[in-house]
Amino acid sequence: MATPESIPSSQRVVPGSVDIPIAQWPASTKDDAVDAPAVAAKVIDSLNESLLKKDHKAVADLFLENSYWRDHLGMSWDFRTMKGRDKIISFLDKGHHLVNVEIDMNYPFKHDGPKLATFRGDGSSPGIECYLRTGTKYGIGPGLIRLIQENGRWKIWTLYTCMNELHIHPEPFGSFRPKGVQHGLRVGRENWLDRRQAEFNFENRDPDVLIIGSGQAGLSLQARLKMLNVPTLAIDVNENIGDNWRKRYHQLVLHDAVWYDHMPYLHFPDFWPIFTPKDKLADFLKSYAEMLELNVWNSTSLEYSSWDEKKKQWVAVLKRKKQDGTTEVRVMHPKHIVQATGHSGKKNAPNFKGMEKFEGDVLCHSSEFRGAKKDAKGRKAVVIGACNSALDISHDFYENGYDVTIVQRSSTTVMSSKSLLDLLLWPLYYEGGPPVEEADLITWAKPSEVYKAVQADLNEIQDVRDKEILEGLNKAGFKTDRGPMNCGLWLKYLQRGGGYYIDVGASQLIIEGKVKVKHGFGISEILPRGVKLEDGTELEADEIVCATGYQNMRTATEAIFGEEVANKVPNVWGYDEEGETRVMWRKSGHPGLWLHGGNLAMCRYFSRLVAIQIKAQLEGLSEV
Repeated sequence: MATPESIPSSQRVVPGSVDIPIAQWPASTKDDAVDAPAVAAKVIDSLNESLLKKDHKAVADLFLENSYWRDHLGMSWDFRTMKGRDKIISFLDKGHHLVNVEIDMNYPFKHDGPKLATFRGDGSSPGIECYLRTGTKYGIGPGLIRLIQENGRWKIWTLYTCMNELHIHPEPFGSFRPKGVQHGLRVGRENWLDRRQAEFNFENRDPDVLIIGSGQAGLSLQARLKMLNVPTLAIDVNENIGDNWRKRYHQLVLHDAVWYDHMPYLHFPDFWPIFTPKDKLADFLKSYAEMLELNVWNSTSLEYSSWDEKKKQWVAVLKRKKQDGTTEVRVMHPKHIVQATGHSGKKNAPNFKGMEKFEGDVLCHSSEFRGAKKDAKGRKAVVIGACNSALDISHDFYENGYDVTIVQRSSTTVMSSKSLLDLLLWPLYYEGGPPVEEADLITWAKPSEVYKAVQADLNEIQDVRDKEILEGLNKAGFKTDRGPMNCGLWLKYLQRGGGYYIDVGASQLIIEGKVKVKHGFGISEILPRGVKLEDGTELEADEIVCATGYQNMRTATEAIFGEEVANKVPNVWGYDEEGETRVMWRKSGHPGLWLHGGNLAMCRYFSRLVAIQIKAQLEGLSEV
């Protein structure tokens, strides 16, 4: 049996997760004369009729043998993907809360309905695609169906159903918006500021939900819960909202583009730069919390927590340093706690031999690095690690005059920023692209095996487009790989959570020899004035930065809640056997505890589904 150490770095996944296969593309013949609306209506009518009759074999017969039904809360209170007819039948036989699906010609805006589409980039898998409205016992949501013609009969290749709105509590938009004032006679009337301060301070009441963390994860979820009228408090040990970004290395700029990064309800303005600097993002998040009237207590820590199984609620002791300098301790009893501390856990801070004897100026983890010293010509820096943070920091060092060496133990998946824009984000997230709600639906409607097939195709194109960069890096001694099953950078993120670099300039510095590389060996020890590698090589260093990544998010769970709680939570991230992300955004394994995180786009989409699950439990629609 293969051990993690025996598996090539490019193929490693989160321990316990599944390296799912790549979907096979269905064969189909393009038929421009087909009446797409009529075909789609016939299939969907048959689906609804079979669901009503509980004829699950008839339902399954509407699908190709090699097909997928992905569901996010539309059929059960979980995220599931059923592959093939037998698994569809088995799932339906166990019971579900789906009522029907309908063609939706108004999502997210009015359009022409079912249409001919090409599902593979090379045009080899044509079919019919249309948006759906998912109707369930408890609510509604969007959906997407893709049909393929097989032996003259149109069948379902992929179906996505989703519930993201509850019947009992639609979001307060349009005609549901609050009035904002109480007209007429009211003795002792409080104005908006009075009410807002009482809400913020939770005077004489407890929140139903306590969120730990106020980055994009914590804020996006609190925004969603606010729209569902769920009293929520977020706490953060940092002094200000956005400090989780503000305190990172000086030159950090997001590698994802603005069209992909919007927050829920309040998007970045049209004049916003394509790539957002960390401090600009931090300020936006602070403004976001203020404008959406989110309750965030900064300089606040969770001192103690325990779960009361009988009462189905937490005991949470909070220590809060107030703006006037005083400290208060509050004991609260939230029914749910959400860990929104980022999708990673504790930092991987290595304990190398000799660290205590280092005589240089800086020896730290990348999370603690604040930036290169200015005009530092002649100084020497060693960066241990070879992914995003490592190369960004090396870039910063070189621009300020340092002699820089990267220590790369294994290989790195590299993609140019231009390829990221042109291949990964286009044609959904770009200037003039579709509304972000539509782009998100198309993205997350794909079963993960199909998504992996898409990425495999894109990786072939990227390998050609970035050929000069990739060949130059390898020639310079910086080894690259193509990710799990040659599916590229994005699948490496989804299955491992790291191990990649989006090139914004450091690659050329390496190719030209301006930033040096030592590949294939780890650190033997830290010397008083440098680093000794396992092959005996010694590198001089005034500064050493360990860009060695982070442990699994579950390690942060244990640090916050203790071993007893953490033991009920599996390793986070990577895929389960159905291709759904493990633990994140779903029931964690411990009652009343949720884990929410990921990049800004993930937080935008999945925050709504987490909020729906929490609201459903609060209303007694689903079990805790």
